[in-house]
Amino acid sequence: MLVLKNYVGSIYGGLGHLLLDYYQLKQLEVPEKLLAIQNLERFDFTLWRDLLTTLDQQLQRPALGLEIAQLVETKHLGIIGYLALSSDTLGEAFMRYHDYHRLIYDGSPLQIQGQGDHLSIAWGEVPFKMSTQLTDEIAIALMIEFIKSNILDNNHLHLHEVHFQHPTPKNIALYEQYFRCKVRFGQAKTQVLMPVSELSTPLKQGDQTLQKLLKQQAEALLEKFPNSTQVDQQLQQAILVGLQKNQFQIEHIAQQIKFSVRQLQRHLQKQGKTYQQRMQEIRSMMAMQYLKDPHLSLQEISMLLGYSEQSAFQRAFKQWTQLTPQQWRLESLAQTA
Repeated sequence: MLVLKNYVGSIYGGLGHLLLDYYQLKQLEVPEKLLAIQNLERFDFTLWRDLLTTLDQQLQRPALGLEIAQLVETKHLGIIGYLALSSDTLGEAFMRYHDYHRLIYDGSPLQIQGQGDHLSIAWGEVPFKMSTQLTDEIAIALMIEFIKSNILDNNHLHLHEVHFQHPTPKNIALYEQYFRCKVRFGQAKTQVLMPVSELSTPLKQGDQTLQKLLKQQAEALLEKFPNSTQVDQQLQQAILVGLQKNQFQIEHIAQQIKFSVRQLQRHLQKQGKTYQQRMQEIRSMMAMQYLKDPHLSLQEISMLLGYSEQSAFQRAFKQWTQLTPQQWRLESLAQTA
């Protein structure tokens, strides 16, 4: 009788690179299993847990997950890191992290909700109770470390409490020193509680923000619309930003360029276009831009273009070009080789 292995989801390949960086920093012998996943876009959560458990047993270092997370850079988180970097406020960065969390781990959701004066950011149960203290602390510390080190000006994030489901370790002081707040173990769920007042904190704009990338992409688009007016330029920029923030409905876009919906529709009508057609033109051009980047997966490109499912993007792309995204990418790479 065939018994299927319990599938608990997959992890973004960049976390495999992060773990390799830690091994190399500590000059440890790298396991074959870790080397084998370095070129994968995603890998099984069970393998991630096993790699961490092996390292934990080897080193027996307290709060190991916090130590590994301190090495996190934008490249380890992929698109989700760039989206957070491009946010205007701390609250928006957390919402981007929430919206695209399944790019990091697709086995359980990230849940954000208000609890009085605090915001709760909670990690859903990993199927079949496969999580460990180490996988949980890395999940939390990755998000906190990335925002502290890459986004905040003062490198200090004010948290109220951090909760873990697993039993209390001997070294609780290390956790409270790292998070700079009360840390509780043996709780109902793994979560971070932070004051709602923190959410309006403005963020620094780093050199590698998505805004810079968006500007470059907008300029590339404008070359294809040589007779475009200032309104068209503003519209294209608003749609580009809106797609990546999942706010591309005509009402939102019109508001961004200080038009009423009726005014925007009339402007496009003069060009023989509907809003939907203009948005699809921009999606089509951006899809081709993104596909030229071999580091972007089809799932990431789908999300950047505002598609909730990769299959919807693939269908749309085939309508635009009569090719699948994979075929177009291969042809494009062959031409540049």
